[in-house]
Amino acid sequence: MTAQNTLVLVDGSSYLYRAYHAMPDLRADPGNPDSPATGALRGMINMLQALRKEVPSAYAVCVFDASGKTFRDDIYPAYKANRSPMPDDLRAQIAPIHQTVQAMGWPLLAIEGVEADDVIATLASQAAAQGMQVLISSGDKDLAQLVTPQIVIYDTMSGKRRDEAGVLAEFGVPPSLMVDYQTLVGDTVDNVPGVTKVGPKTAAKWLQEYGSLANLLDHADAIKGVAGQNLRDARDWLPTATQLVTMKRDVPDLPPLADLAMRSADTATLATLYQHYGFKGLLRNLGDSAAPQGEAPSAAAAANASHTLDLFSATVSVGTQAQTPIYAPVDAPDGGTTTGFQGEVQYRTILTWDELEASLAQWMASDLVAIDTETTSLDQMRAEIVGISVSLTPGQAAYIPLAHDYPGAPEQLPRDAVLNKLKPWLEDAAHAKLGQHIKYDRHVFANHGIQVHGYTHDTMLQSYVLEAHKPHGLESLALRHTGRQGTSYEALCGKGASQIPFSQVDVETASHYACEDADQTLDVHLALWPQLQANANLRSIYELEVATSEVLFRMERLGVLVDAPLLAQQSQALGTRIVELEEQAYALAGQPFNLGSPKQLAEIFFDKLGMPVVKKTATGARSTNEEVLEKLAEDYPLPARILEHRGLIKLKSTYTDKLGQMALPSTGRVHTHYAQAVAITGRLSSTDPNLQNIPVRTAEGRRIREAFVAASGNRIASADYSQIELRIMAHLSGDEALLNAFSHGEDIHRATASEVFGVAREDVSSEQRRYAKVINFGLIYGMGRFGLAKNLGIDNTAAGNFIERYFERYPGVRRYMDETKAQAKAQGYVETVFGRRLYLPEINSPNGPRRAGAERAAINAPMQGTAADLIKKAMVAVQALIDKDNPRIQMIMQVHDELVFEVPESEIDWLRQHIPVAMAQVAELKVPLLAELGIGSNWEQAH
Repeated sequence: MTAQNTLVLVDGSSYLYRAYHAMPDLRADPGNPDSPATGALRGMINMLQALRKEVPSAYAVCVFDASGKTFRDDIYPAYKANRSPMPDDLRAQIAPIHQTVQAMGWPLLAIEGVEADDVIATLASQAAAQGMQVLISSGDKDLAQLVTPQIVIYDTMSGKRRDEAGVLAEFGVPPSLMVDYQTLVGDTVDNVPGVTKVGPKTAAKWLQEYGSLANLLDHADAIKGVAGQNLRDARDWLPTATQLVTMKRDVPDLPPLADLAMRSADTATLATLYQHYGFKGLLRNLGDSAAPQGEAPSAAAAANASHTLDLFSATVSVGTQAQTPIYAPVDAPDGGTTTGFQGEVQYRTILTWDELEASLAQWMASDLVAIDTETTSLDQMRAEIVGISVSLTPGQAAYIPLAHDYPGAPEQLPRDAVLNKLKPWLEDAAHAKLGQHIKYDRHVFANHGIQVHGYTHDTMLQSYVLEAHKPHGLESLALRHTGRQGTSYEALCGKGASQIPFSQVDVETASHYACEDADQTLDVHLALWPQLQANANLRSIYELEVATSEVLFRMERLGVLVDAPLLAQQSQALGTRIVELEEQAYALAGQPFNLGSPKQLAEIFFDKLGMPVVKKTATGARSTNEEVLEKLAEDYPLPARILEHRGLIKLKSTYTDKLGQMALPSTGRVHTHYAQAVAITGRLSSTDPNLQNIPVRTAEGRRIREAFVAASGNRIASADYSQIELRIMAHLSGDEALLNAFSHGEDIHRATASEVFGVAREDVSSEQRRYAKVINFGLIYGMGRFGLAKNLGIDNTAAGNFIERYFERYPGVRRYMDETKAQAKAQGYVETVFGRRLYLPEINSPNGPRRAGAERAAINAPMQGTAADLIKKAMVAVQALIDKDNPRIQMIMQVHDELVFEVPESEIDWLRQHIPVAMAQVAELKVPLLAELGIGSNWEQAH
């Protein structure tokens, strides 16, 4: 692929939506939320600059959808009827985007009456017919029908490349059958129906067997079952569907190829635009460019490019000391500019002891070092190191390959000897270190006997604190905050069954990729850290997250002991009960049937047994989902048996069958992974196994916790914050009645029942207290009268009356809710007591349900977020106390508002005396914090 023989077609409509969602809420005047939004514009500039660097071409065009209807609307008036309208902030950026794209030197097309895809299809076909190579830059899988040996699709954001082999691997059919495939599957985004209940696997299977849609329809009568009937039912519709999904390749009056040559950038216009929209970094860099932005590189420059992705042969050329142009920095969300590196990168591969000795001396003398590991696995407890990359200065990095084992691999330094050499530096806390997701890398080093100290920064956690609602992977961070776009792991190793391990990637290619990771981690840190330093609250939250990462690493490393024989007994008991339930269900139905088949359930429920139809699916079928089963179970025994059967199946397959197998054989312990950067509220997420979702409402679910046990001579202790979110509500709302109830140590649900039902505290019945408990927690989660009515089993009017009486007794709560929603609408986020920002992108959405959901989240998020902050503060404080005074005690789990310990029997009194007090003292709210402690031989007994 040469620049002079290549046409690049950019799906501008896809680009602008992806830019809009990937970038932060930038404004021309950062201090004025009413100033023009610029995030999509800035993202478009980033993406187009990155594409020009990565894929030099003499010819290119950026294609956008024109406003107004297209020929497809005439064919099918409901075409794209389900699409949400373009957000106002994005719509306002369309004209500036078009103007800027053209000023950058890109030809631009937007043709009325057709879609951008049709223009792309026509230009691609014409160019390929003239012997050109065509690269389509888009994330739209529908374009796969255009792929030929001369036409490939490249998604710059994911690194995914679709050539003929890639299309076949991804969809199961070649590009020539993609129109038939799309016709069968349909397109929910564009509201194009396919064949009912025919998904990608069935469509691919049919086309593989029959060779085309036409031949399939000729043999439709031979297709058995529901799918065959649905195919026959769709016969009359399918020709229309084919028209809708087929891209036109004959759009008339398009410009000739000569008119699509890349032009020099109009720097005067760009300067005016950048100044108007507040792009200070771009404006400053305009005069520094060695060549106009839009020009295709010279032949010499193209020949010297050391990291050019050949998208037609899918190979990467990387020198041992690569020098690659890096893109301009972007403006930070707070209105400043990032410190993104621009210039020539210098990456080295360390293959000799002399090189390692010299590099280590530099690393030890540096104030801050970015470190990244390349490994054999994502399993943090089993992953082994393949190589290590280090960066001290933006644009410079080094890679130490240690375990690349493909045929012909260069001789590498011995891994154990290198790690022993690095160990004193890695374990010295005086040497400050930086990483992306440092907890994972700490585990990897620990697997080799190295306890890394001195990690002071984590770019994943920096991003999480600044923009919890955005992606936090390094690729996304680098593009969003520095304008740099690196090679994706999938582009390097493939994906799915064909993915190769990193150890089989050739050293030169691996070196560039690994160096890029360390380099970009440092670059992202230099962009994000100043933003945290500028806000004391956010910096404090970030420091809390880093400290929490340390505690979580230790908890994950230790794990928790499980009683595998007990789990096996529970699995056997569950299996027996499951069989009993199946036999009972058969008896109640009067016949055997598949308890997991919605179709058979519907026939038995509604046709045979005459149960009422509660609701229908979107396709008009009678629903038997869980909500319907719960409703029917109120009056019929069969749905109740099926609900119990489903619950036990899930319990057995998810927990009792798997927990014992997940334990490390050497320790008998399971080692869950606590993810910090997932929930926007700050809550931790537990996976492999998920300790947070163990069901506790049934006896069978609670028994699973009996299998979490202590080692001999130890006990399990559980310390749990009491009614933490209600206490936080009292603090945030300042409601006098709530404050008084908590300050006097009253039962808050009894106190609420007394207020709502107008009876004395001592006269509150158990039923009234239950109602009050549902109201208390329901309102925290934004529950309205319909939800409350459903939960209490009462009518909507009565539920509404309860809510009104609640607010009459607790006016501070209503005031808090109203003020919080107004604040969220004004600034786009709410905050916890400690200053964590919780962003609500849909708070001003024109879509009513989405906006209502965001309003509910605005009320609840400060409470959940504050609770998350408190439990993290407690973890850090308790761990420090244990390390100082009683290191024999081990903290082994964190679940919701609970900390779980493995404690020697001789230290139980110390634990009772100190842990609840330490947890209660981590913060001073308007109401006292209370932590309750339980002790037992297993988690269930202690809870």
